[in-house]
Amino acid sequence: MTQGPAESDPEESQWRFSVDEVGPEAEPDPPEPDPIEPESITFEHAVFVGLGVALTVGIILTGLL
Repeated sequence: MTQGPAESDPEESQWRFSVDEVGPEAEPDPPEPDPIEPESITFEHAVFVGLGVALTVGIILTGLL
């Protein structure tokens, strides 16, 4: 019992790709992502950020005391 395909042709065992085809030059530059632009602050977001800061400070102070 063998694993993989049987080699019937000696040309099959040769490299299939040259170094230029698989090296860093072979891959094109990735497309530039769209820039992330800030939006206006909403009341709901500000409340949740403030709540998160208050809970974090409270947990840290509770752990230190």
